[in-house]
Amino acid sequence: MTHRKLIERIQDRSYVIGIVGMGYVGLPLTRSFFDAGFDCIGFDIDEHKISMLNAGKSYIKHIESDFIARARREKRFRATTNFADLKKADSIIICVPTPLTKMREPDMTYVRSTCEVVAKHLRRGHLVALESTTYPGTTRELMLPILEASGLKVERDFYLAFSPEREDPGRKTHTTTTIPKVVGGYGPRSLAVAKAMYAAALTTVVPVSSCEVAEAAKILENVYRSVNIALVNEMKVLFDRMGINVWEVIAAAATKPFGFQAFYPGPGLGGHCIPIDPFYLTWKAREYGMNTRFIELAGEINTDMPEYVVHRTAEALNAQRKPLNGSKVLVLGLAYKKDVDDLRESPSIEIIELLREKGVKVAYNDPFFPKTHKQREHDLRMKSTPLTAAALKNFDCVLIATDHSSYDYQWIVDHAQLVVDTRNATAQCKRGRRKIVLA
Repeated sequence: MTHRKLIERIQDRSYVIGIVGMGYVGLPLTRSFFDAGFDCIGFDIDEHKISMLNAGKSYIKHIESDFIARARREKRFRATTNFADLKKADSIIICVPTPLTKMREPDMTYVRSTCEVVAKHLRRGHLVALESTTYPGTTRELMLPILEASGLKVERDFYLAFSPEREDPGRKTHTTTTIPKVVGGYGPRSLAVAKAMYAAALTTVVPVSSCEVAEAAKILENVYRSVNIALVNEMKVLFDRMGINVWEVIAAAATKPFGFQAFYPGPGLGGHCIPIDPFYLTWKAREYGMNTRFIELAGEINTDMPEYVVHRTAEALNAQRKPLNGSKVLVLGLAYKKDVDDLRESPSIEIIELLREKGVKVAYNDPFFPKTHKQREHDLRMKSTPLTAAALKNFDCVLIATDHSSYDYQWIVDHAQLVVDTRNATAQCKRGRRKIVLA
């Protein structure tokens, strides 16, 4: 099928969207295409997720179960673990994890294994688009040889593109549909098909000249944020030693109407993008004989923040004549950012593990996580502790790691013995006894 015929099918909505990976990227993307009138097939290796979706239930907070149920009723969406059904889709959009190894090098296991499965079922007319954030060159150097091992040729038999996800869970002002979509094609035909597909469902499409430009654009976005967050994290440590409130400094600097953008410190970086993606570029840079010192320094600073939080907690307890070892600490917030049900790379996990290593009796509370689940690198095996006045008084310290909107911070301060605040969540609280420590 020619690329022009595919574009016609996209325009008349007879084109079927296949999405591999039903997580925080794939499921919102499914909703956007479904709402634009496309039939969608979701693929995942997690049988529990597939069962929930086919039962009309969602497992992501900002994707309502009502939507999944409606999509199932209308019979325009189904989920499956059977990857032979890739042949029934016209596009194969890959949204799988791209984590780091313990040596902080790209772990391309999921992308590679997905491409190997796709190659088995690749047919003429397929568009394969990768959305997982990765290093420049992935689409051309890693994906293409695997896909062409099928005997089909790119730009002649199938089409290949890269279009980075830009999800930001919890953000109300932008959605998958409204965030501008950068798209890079392997060649002009691939770009034309990918551009038409995304433009049919998303508000704005930004075509670029190659897959490499699209890959590099996403890396640049995340490096920019990582470096600036590292800067304010370093300023936080310095200003703390100087007796200066970094939050007040940022608020004052942000009054300048030009030349300054406010970034805020925290207990460490979370989510998939900022803690991980910059290291993909540092790894790729070594292939070209270059050390990306800004990126690596930012990574060191941000990675060290959980240790700093534990150090400040120890200092705060010591000021109350209590040792860290044996103390009882309640960590508020397990998610990596406020008001989301996302644990990926959350600094709260590392903080809990560091506290445990130092002999602390740790508990947590998070309204989005009644209990923890096994992750790739962690398995806390904990249940959320109910927030009651009696419970708060029972802990030697309450550590605010994630500033969920549902928390009543004045009530927490009123009932806790000591509060260590990593998010400036208690800024408006009446302190009474000086028992709030910013960390």
